Amino acid sequence: MVGSSEARPIERSVDFLRAPPGQLPWFLCFPATGEPNLTGIHENGPSGPGAPDGAAHGAVPRANARRSLVVQVLVQVLCVGCPLAVWFVPLGLDSRTQHGLSVASFMVVAWITEATEPALAGLIGCFLFWALGIARFELAFAGFASDSTWFVFGALLLGAVATRSGVGRRLAYLVMLRIGTSYSRILLGLIVTNFLLTFVVPSGLARVVIMASIAIGVAHAFGVGPGSNIGRGMFLVITYASGLFDKMIIAGAASIAARGLMEQFGQVEVLWSRWFLAYLPCDLVTMLLAWRLVLILYPPEHAELEGGREYPRAELNRMGPWARLETRSAVLLAVAVALWLTDFLHHVPPAMICLGTGLFALLPRIGVLEAAELRRVNYLPVLFVAAAVGMGQVLAATKGLDVVMNLLFGWMKPLMADVYGSTLALYWGGFLYHLVLGSEISMLGTSMPALMNFARSEAMNPLALGMIWTFAAGGKIFTYQSAVMIAGYSYGYFGARDLLRIGLWLTLAEAVILLVLVPYYWPLIGISM
Repeated sequence: MVGSSEARPIERSVDFLRAPPGQLPWFLCFPATGEPNLTGIHENGPSGPGAPDGAAHGAVPRANARRSLVVQVLVQVLCVGCPLAVWFVPLGLDSRTQHGLSVASFMVVAWITEATEPALAGLIGCFLFWALGIARFELAFAGFASDSTWFVFGALLLGAVATRSGVGRRLAYLVMLRIGTSYSRILLGLIVTNFLLTFVVPSGLARVVIMASIAIGVAHAFGVGPGSNIGRGMFLVITYASGLFDKMIIAGAASIAARGLMEQFGQVEVLWSRWFLAYLPCDLVTMLLAWRLVLILYPPEHAELEGGREYPRAELNRMGPWARLETRSAVLLAVAVALWLTDFLHHVPPAMICLGTGLFALLPRIGVLEAAELRRVNYLPVLFVAAAVGMGQVLAATKGLDVVMNLLFGWMKPLMADVYGSTLALYWGGFLYHLVLGSEISMLGTSMPALMNFARSEAMNPLALGMIWTFAAGGKIFTYQSAVMIAGYSYGYFGARDLLRIGLWLTLAEAVILLVLVPYYWPLIGISM
C-alpha cells in the first residue's frame, strides 16, 4: 500500500485479513440482512479515505438507524396491524389456515420493513406458530432440522478458513500477476478472481471485503480515489458480481436456502454440479459482458498501471512464501470443491460436504480454525434461514401455501404458454418481487414453497422453475436489496445512480442469456421445463 498518512485508514481496513488465531474478521459477525455496522470498513467514515462527498455516500447505508420517530411508529403499527387484520377479517378460510397466514404476514412485513433484526422476527414467528396452537413445536421449528440451515453454518466456517489463512488474497494477486496490469486486464482479473473465490468463500459479503481491500490499493496505485471512473468501475463490478455469482453457484445463504426449499417442497434432487453446469455458460458470458460494459460506461483516466506487475508482485512478496496454515486451508477447500463438483457420482448432499469440511477445519492439530472462533461467528444468518424454511413448512401443513400460490403465481399462468414465456414470466416476476421484498432470503423463503406447489400442480419441472426464480434474485438496481450491495456502496467509490445504471444493463442482459440457455442448453444436461 501507499505509505502516506492518507493511506493509513486503508491499511487498517485490510487488517481483518491478517486476523490472529482466535479472531474472526468483522464480516463474519455481520447480519445477513438488515443494517450492518459499516464502521468496520472505514475508521474515518463509510465513504472511504479522501472521499470528497463522504457524508452523502455514507448517509444512505445507515439511513434506517436515523429513521424519524414517526416512521418507526408507522412501521411498528404495520407489523402489528397487518397480522391482526389477517387473523380477524372473515376471509372464508379454515381458521388454522388463516391464523397461519396471520403469523406469516407478521414475519414478511417485519422482513420487508426491517422493523427488527430479520432473524429475531423469524424466531418470533416460529414461536407464535407454536404458542398459538397453529403448529406443534417440531413443525414450528422444523427449519432447524433442515440441511439448508446447516449448509449456511458450514459456509460461514469455510469463509473463515479462506480469510484467516490468506488464501483468498493470495489467489487474487496471483490472478492479477498472470492476467496483466493494464486497467482493462486488472478489471478482468478482479472479475475472474471474484468468480474463483465463490468456490472457496461462499459469501458475497466476504468476497466484497476481500476484493475491496485489493481494489483500494489498485486505485491508489493509479493515483485515483472515490468518484473516479477507475474506482467506480472496480467497485461496481466487484459488488454486483459478488451478488450475482452466488445465484449461479450454490454458494451463499440465498441459493443454499433456495436449494433446500426446492428439494423439500418440489420433491426434486438439486445437485450442486448440475446447478453449476446449468449456469456455467452464463457465468462466462456475464464476466465478459460486465467487463466490457464497465469499460464502456466508465472509461479509465489511466490505461496502464505505473510500475506494471510490480504492485501484485510486491504484495505477494509481503505475504511471503506459502505458510503451513495457507497450505492446509487450500487443500481443505480444494477437497470441498472437488466433492461438490462430483456430487453427481457419489450423491453426497452439498450441505453435508460443507458442514463436514467446516467441522474438520475446527479439529485440534489437524484443523485450521480455533474452537474458540465458534463463539465469535455470527449465527443470525443461520437463524434467519431456519425461520424462513420453518415458515414454509407451517404454511404447507396448514394449506396456507395454496392461498399464497394463487396470489403470487395466478397472474403468471396465462403467460407461461411455452418455454420462452415461462422463462420471462418467472425471471421478471422474481425481479419485481425482489424489489418489494428486499432481502434475498426473505424473497426466496416466502415464495419458493408456493412456486414449488405451483410447478407440481401445473405438471412443470420444479427444478427448472426454482433455478430461474433463484437466479432472478441476482438482479439488483438498489442498494437496499442486499447487504452485499450496501457493503460495496459504503466504500463511497460509486453512487446510487451508478448501481441503477449498471444493474439495469446487466439485468436485461441476464434475461436474454436465460432465453438462450433454458430452451436450448438446459435440456442437454437433463433440465427441461
